[in-house]
Amino acid sequence: MIGDNEARIFFSNSGAEANEAAIKISRLTGRTRLVATYGSFHGRTMGALSLTGQEKKQKPFRPLLKNVKLVPYGDLKAITAAITKRTAMVMVEPIQGENGVTVPPPGYLKGIQDRCLQTGTLFAIDAVQTGIGRCGSWFGWDEELSPDLVTIAKGIGGGLPLAATIIRGKSPHFSPGEHGSTFGGNPVAAAAANQVLNTIKRKKLMEHALEMGSMITTAIEKLPGVREVRGRGLLLGIVLDNSIAKELVSDLAVEGVLANATSEGVIRIAPPLIVGRREVTIFVKTFSKVMNRRLSLL
Repeated sequence: MIGDNEARIFFSNSGAEANEAAIKISRLTGRTRLVATYGSFHGRTMGALSLTGQEKKQKPFRPLLKNVKLVPYGDLKAITAAITKRTAMVMVEPIQGENGVTVPPPGYLKGIQDRCLQTGTLFAIDAVQTGIGRCGSWFGWDEELSPDLVTIAKGIGGGLPLAATIIRGKSPHFSPGEHGSTFGGNPVAAAAANQVLNTIKRKKLMEHALEMGSMITTAIEKLPGVREVRGRGLLLGIVLDNSIAKELVSDLAVEGVLANATSEGVIRIAPPLIVGRREVTIFVKTFSKVMNRRLSLL
């Protein structure tokens, strides 16, 4: 994947735009059928929303794109059955962020890739949340993969709006005039991205993300009221024994700690890649305090 001299990149401003570009590229295959997964999040624009497997987000804006098949995430048998020689593209996340940081079983992504090779289907990975070092690798997977398309955003711009659709190898790509973006890849955001990538490499922040993630996981898993901590690197989901995630998030905010409740029973955290031991210790102590307080009220 890294160092692919044949890759082409289309720059845009957000993850949704990057995924819209991927959808348009899939149409260049001459096919129109798409496969995605329940619980996924690919964006809020109409095409990206069509692939987002969340009823609450889709319902107000129907009808969406036709010919989209949603299947359970992590179920290799279901997704391989859905991918046929009439499927233009399948899009999956290496880890589902909005679905409570759900990690697929080993071999899941590789199995999808193998099926796509059998059917001539484009294999697209949405690495918007998992990419740019957050999960301890550039894009968020551990397996040897060669996806046809990879979308990235969020971390790449270091706070500035930048996203990219990476088109690999012999995959279809845009001809002049087929797609565009007024501000995509603008010089300021691109310069920031170069510094982000250089800093990640120079300061070994991918290795650091794995180290800090392990430190958080080890400490939080021991706490009363916590069932498990799942995820990879610095994208973690804290699964609770009780449906008090939203209350805990509010309590944490009062204490100066920001987190996100993806459901009643899961808290998602995504600390910056430069988070240190001191900040991790503060988080663990604060989380322990608010958890004990909430458990005493049950």
